[in-house]
Amino acid sequence: MRILSAASIVSLGLSLSACTGIPNGLTAVDDFDIERYLGKWHEIARLDHRFERGLSQVTATYTRREDGGINVTNRGYNINKDTYKEATGKAYFINEPTTGRLKVSFFGPFYGGYNIIALDKVNYSWAMISGPSRKYLWILAREKSLAPEIVNKLVAQARDSGFPVDALIFVDHK
Repeated sequence: MRILSAASIVSLGLSLSACTGIPNGLTAVDDFDIERYLGKWHEIARLDHRFERGLSQVTATYTRREDGGINVTNRGYNINKDTYKEATGKAYFINEPTTGRLKVSFFGPFYGGYNIIALDKVNYSWAMISGPSRKYLWILAREKSLAPEIVNKLVAQARDSGFPVDALIFVDHK
C-alpha cells in the first residue's frame, strides 16, 4: 500500500509538472525584463479553449505581487450575456526572472505554463505566448490591433513551430 501511495504521488507530481512545461522544441525568450512586461495587453489572437470561449475585447493585465510574483487579471466581454467575465490569478517565474517562463494559477494549487516564445524586445509592444502544449497559443499587443506584417510573421513562426494556426481566433476589440 505504501509503495502504491508513493507511486501515485510521484505520478501526480509528474503530471502536474507537465502542466507547467514548454512544448518540445520551443524555448522561452531570454533577456526578459518583467518590469517592461507589466501592464495591460490586448489579445490579438488565440487558440480556442473553454475559459475564453465566446469572449471578445480580451485583455490581460499584469502587476507586481508583494510576494515577488505577478498578479494576472484576464478580462473579456461575452456578447451573448452582455457582461464582462474576469479571472484573477497569480504567476511565478519557473527559472530565473530573465527567462520568459512562468507558471500561472487561476485555480488554487494548479498551475499552467506561460511561455513567452516571441517578444518585441525593443518596445515590448507585442508578445506570443505558448501554454504547456501546442493546444494553447496567444498573440498579445499593447494596442487593440497589431500591424498585419507583424501578425503574419508571428503566425508563420507559430506554424513553423507546429501550432494549428488555421484554428486561430482573431479577437474583436470593437
